[in-house]
This record gives sequence, structure tokens and C-alpha cells, in this order.
Amino acid sequence: MRFKKPKFWDYKKPNINSYILWPISIFIKLIGLFKIILIKKRSFSIKTICIGNIYLGGTGKTSLSLKINKILNEKKIKTCFIKKFYSDQIDEQNILENNGKLFKNKKRSNSLLQAESEGYEVAIFDDGLQDNSINYDLKIVCFNNTNWIGNGFTIPSGPLRENVENIKKYKNVFLNGNDEDLDEIKNFISKIDANINIYQGKYIPKNIDEFNTNDKFLVFSGIGNHKTFVSMLKNNKLNIVKDIEFPDHYSYSKNDINEIISISNKLDCGIITTEKDYLRLKEDDLNKIKYIKVDLEILNEKKFLKDISEIYE
Repeated sequence: MRFKKPKFWDYKKPNINSYILWPISIFIKLIGLFKIILIKKRSFSIKTICIGNIYLGGTGKTSLSLKINKILNEKKIKTCFIKKFYSDQIDEQNILENNGKLFKNKKRSNSLLQAESEGYEVAIFDDGLQDNSINYDLKIVCFNNTNWIGNGFTIPSGPLRENVENIKKYKNVFLNGNDEDLDEIKNFISKIDANINIYQGKYIPKNIDEFNTNDKFLVFSGIGNHKTFVSMLKNNKLNIVKDIEFPDHYSYSKNDINEIISISNKLDCGIITTEKDYLRLKEDDLNKIKYIKVDLEILNEKKFLKDISEIYE
């Protein structure tokens, strides 16, 4: 979905806009409940891990999917990725395909049947937590530490796909960011259910040595967690003099890139973007723009591996 979220979604408390839209949120919830009643869950012989979110966009699902795939591959387990096909998410599809086998279809269950027929042992779903047609073996809900739950309201009053209380039915919460203080968030989760497993991930730039800390940089991105990306760069001592945020999954025009290059020339600085954004650029736009390749470090990885061991043992 290509969109730029309203600013009031990420206020710490709901404002008048949230309350005006609240009746629509209630109506959407009722439709969702009706769908759950009608849909019958299916189980498959292949093991399934769903990496999803309830905050709309920018929670690190793809990064965690890649990390889990790497962990399972090191254990000699035949894994694949499954992602519902959206024409405006080619960037994420390309990243997954560059790191393993990807099955993509408008129906996730069709991809799962194909993966099953080709002998894959574990299917890692990048998104799909709200797809009630599949009985997942393991479900993990991701959050971005900076955005967290925004104003706490559901769409369109806020950024949540479903009530935050629902995390207790997923049992596993993964917090992604840059080493922020998470005590308040962890306490909030524990009050919902003290038995929820909480994991923490930290973004690590893999090619930061390619960038001179004495230089100046303009940063642009069209991702759901732009602020976290900029924060990561600053934490790694890069001198960011300008940052420009575009809507999530934004399709850049020639005019957009020309404007970015023009601003960088005026500021006499280099240009940095994300790997996802870089993959959406045209060939003739690539010379003046560099991207940061990011890895996810699981801070409590031993506990994480122990808790997901039912998938591969």
C-alpha cells in the first residue's frame, strides 16, 4: 500500500481527528470480526512462521524475515519466503528474492501449496498476520520502537490494524530500532499479558565504512520508519544535513530525483537512501546516489532461538 500516514496517527494521545473518525474504525472492526467468523483456517504439512504487524507499515518485518531465514539456513533447513503479491512492493520482493526462494501470489495459501509441493520445510511469511485463512505454527508481531503504537487507535483513527490488546493471541512481540530505552513499552506489554515473549532487534549498517564521517549527506527514503533510518545513520556518526521523507513504497519520478540532486548540489553533500528505495530507482539515477545495506541484530538471540526451536526440531 502506497500512502503517507497522517501526522496525528503518531501523536502520543488521540486528537480531535481521531475521535471524528472513530465511528468508521468501529465499523471496520465489525467487518473484520464478521470475516473471521466466515473464514475457515487451513493447516499445512510445511511449517509456517508469520512475521507481521498491527501498526501499519515500517516495523521491520522484512529485516526479521531475512534474519530468521539466515538462522534456519545455517541449521541446514530448507526455507522459503512467502509474500502476497502487490505491484507496488517490488522492492521488498527483490530483496527477498536476493536472499532466498520467494513464492508470491495474490493468495498466500496458493504460494504455500507450491512451496509444500517443492519440498520446502519452513515457509517464512513477510506479512500476513491478519490473514485468517492460514493456521500459522508461529506468529510474531513486529513494532518499531520510535512509532510503537502511535496514538493507540485503529485505522482510520490511528495506525493500528487491530487493537493492541490482541498481541496476547500472537504470544511473540519483536521490537525493532536503535537501542532505545524500552522499559515503558515492555511494561505496557507485560500488563497485557506477562507471558508474552518480548524480543529486541537493533539495526546494523553493514556498509557504513563506505561513507566518510567528515562528509555531509542528504538522506531520503520512502519507507514506513524513515525517522529510525535517519537516527541509525546519526548514531553511526554520519553528518546528516538534510532528510526528505516520501510515502511508504513511493514510486520516484525523474523530477523527484532531479530535485533531490539539485538540493544536494546546493548543500554540497552526498546522497544516501535505503536499499529498498535504491531498488525503485531508474538506472540513470544510480550514479549519484548510494544506499545503506542494513542487517538486523537480535539482542537476545539465544532466547529467541530457544523459543522458536519447535519450528526446526
